[in-house]
Amino acid sequence: MRLDKFILKSTTLTKAECLSVIQNKQILVNGEAVNDAAFQVHENNIILLAGERLYARPFRYLLLNKAPQTICSNQDGVYPSIFNLIDINNSETLHIAGRLDVDTTGLLLITDNGRWTFNITSPKNDCIKIYRVGLLKAFDTSTIDLFEKGMKLQGEDKLTKPAFIKVVNEKEVLLTLSEGKFHQVKRMFFTAKNKVVSLHREQIGQVKLDVEEGQWRYLTDDEINSFH
Repeated sequence: MRLDKFILKSTTLTKAECLSVIQNKQILVNGEAVNDAAFQVHENNIILLAGERLYARPFRYLLLNKAPQTICSNQDGVYPSIFNLIDINNSETLHIAGRLDVDTTGLLLITDNGRWTFNITSPKNDCIKIYRVGLLKAFDTSTIDLFEKGMKLQGEDKLTKPAFIKVVNEKEVLLTLSEGKFHQVKRMFFTAKNKVVSLHREQIGQVKLDVEEGQWRYLTDDEINSFH
């Protein structure tokens, strides 16, 4: 782990304050002053700040219900960042395990554990995601086989993995995917000669959305471990 990331993970310092103490040689690693933010450290190293040993805090795991017209970024852009809704220390060290488009709503999983994120996002792990899809036209049930057998999206060489449709009403379906290609849901329904007008993610793996729009909570141990 980089020294600057370790300090962020073991103190309440901001990123700027973290860089300042490193550059001013206030950090000792195994008795030696280090002023390189990228210096690699391990949790069994003895890392001191002002004579006190630092210990990395446990990883954090959050669930958030994304509102429309917000972005999955650590900083505001044209639209506000979803991280404005998360009032905890060092939120800049968190990242999103599977982003959503600006107009897409619903379940986001957020953490500072990159290995855990890999378990969710790696195509090899076939982690399911369930979306509630609103459509411009009535859903043509004859295209269900197209989703289940896989379809070739524009610009792609390979078929999509099997996806499964549950019809809610004529213009709303639940779609279960086990991959996450760029704008995949919208492109799949375009291939099926329809158009997505609303998109809401309800579930990732075994974790289901259960908080109001714009709200968040910490994941339970069972939810966290379901991705290991």
